[in-house]
Amino acid sequence: MVSFLRFLINGISLGSVYAIIALGYTMVYGIAKMLNFAHGDVIMVGAYIAFCAISYLSLPPVLAVLCAMAVCTALGVIIEGLAYRPLRQSASLAVLITAIGVSYFLQNTALLIWSSNPKIFPSAFSFGTIKLFDGNLVISSETILTIIANIVIMIALTLFTGRTKMGKAMRAVSEDKGAAELMGINVNRTISLTFAIGSALAAIAGVLLCSAYPTLQPTTGSMPGIKAFTAAVFGGIGSIPGAMIGGLLLGVIEILGKAYISTELGDALVFAVLIVVLLFKPAGLLGKPVREKV
Repeated sequence: MVSFLRFLINGISLGSVYAIIALGYTMVYGIAKMLNFAHGDVIMVGAYIAFCAISYLSLPPVLAVLCAMAVCTALGVIIEGLAYRPLRQSASLAVLITAIGVSYFLQNTALLIWSSNPKIFPSAFSFGTIKLFDGNLVISSETILTIIANIVIMIALTLFTGRTKMGKAMRAVSEDKGAAELMGINVNRTISLTFAIGSALAAIAGVLLCSAYPTLQPTTGSMPGIKAFTAAVFGGIGSIPGAMIGGLLLGVIEILGKAYISTELGDALVFAVLIVVLLFKPAGLLGKPVREKV
């Protein structure tokens, strides 16, 4: 029983990281209708910025996270303006190829700056542990912080998109860009803000991921990015609650699969579950079917 609870909590913690990353994917897709496959590498950049701020500049962890968020926010806006905005009216395949190109560009730039040697991310958020069941179940501070961060971010984004003027503008752009522009909404600025928010979330996710799994290298964000995209599709891409639910379920499935089935097949099990879900609910758990006129 204790072992199962340990695996479950670890799964929720990992799933919380996936959920935060998936929120970035789902916001960009829901509003700009494009898949930013370079999102996983923005995670890596954010982790490296936080690493440098803590290790070389001796900044407190909170300031290091803020620095990472600022850099990734600017990076997200630059990527959208230079790489994606000119292709907004192009075929989706062109955008996809561009996203892959941006991804490799960021990886190779990180390789030139920080080399391929793995860095050990400092345990910036280690504030002790919580022990339950006479010390048999130990919950780290990183785990608690990750779960709390996921809940707070999800609630904040839900309130932002539902209650604020800019959030309502995002929803309008998501529904119909042309009609939103006729109503006086600046579509370019709204989409740039979406990329900025998603990239800031990627920075937070990068720090939380490397706090739990402290090895940092230029390919750190690749697999978590793919899994987070899977989580967004699983929950219903375009849905903020769906991204959270999909991330949590994916994290739990991965950890329990590795613990009780096979360590080698843990990742395969995640994608297998996605295939099964999409066979019965093609739009994801909370996604809405999209009807296209022909």
